[in-house]
Amino acid sequence: MAQFFDSIGEDHRAMIARQPVFFTATAAPEGRINLSPKGYDVFRILSDTQVAWLDLAGSGNETHAHLAADGRITVMFCNFEQPALILRLYGHARAVLPADAEWDGLITHFNIPPGTRQIFVMDVDQLQTSCGYGVPLMVMDQERPTLVKYHEKADPDEWVAKQQACDRSIDGLPVRTTDRYLRHD
Repeated sequence: MAQFFDSIGEDHRAMIARQPVFFTATAAPEGRINLSPKGYDVFRILSDTQVAWLDLAGSGNETHAHLAADGRITVMFCNFEQPALILRLYGHARAVLPADAEWDGLITHFNIPPGTRQIFVMDVDQLQTSCGYGVPLMVMDQERPTLVKYHEKADPDEWVAKQQACDRSIDGLPVRTTDRYLRHD
């Protein structure tokens, strides 16, 4: 049975902290609906009603485009171990790029992997938990290192040029692009 909450409680925090993957779903008023899987240690709970996650450059930037156009987002966590549970965060989010005033305060919450292009900040309007009985039991083997390795090898100027060339979503929506290749230490 689904339960709704107005904020992120301690049990919710613990469940989120155990998950190696989460999913984001966004849509603009017109066009495709986007559903993106996210891995790595990139998700942070900033308060009982605000979360953030690092976004590494990948195949596109649909989440950014949809949030700029509409702002609505759902983030979903599935517990692939026991107990069965699905947790969804509903709310509105925005992209924060390295050139933005908020960046310096937000980035302190993260270890910065190569390829980081932005931080998404979400204001959580509501949280829902449900049974998750249809989700299989699975065990995390390891993170897939390919994306980070790809970005580690990138020439910084070429990386920025490539990001700046991706200034539209697949439906033609505008995307603000980063102007900085972030080095991690």
